[in-house]
Amino acid sequence: MAAKHNITLAIEGTLLKRARALAARRGLSVSALLADELRELVAEDAAFASAERVAAGLLQDGLPIDGARVTDRAALHDRHRVR
Repeated sequence: MAAKHNITLAIEGTLLKRARALAARRGLSVSALLADELRELVAEDAAFASAERVAAGLLQDGLPIDGARVTDRAALHDRHRVR
């Protein structure tokens, strides 16, 4: 198990009260609730970055249109191939 680190978080009292109630309904501590949410946020960010790299690669390599790879705007708008 990875080492855990303590952090300090400054939030409004009303938010803390609501967070405690939410954590209690889920059977968690506020710390566990926040750790779970941060884990999910970081995972979503990593998934987005991965999808962005894949999309950039597809754009770099060009997309197949009418059996040919189109890699630039001029080729994409070359209409003689679709006539």
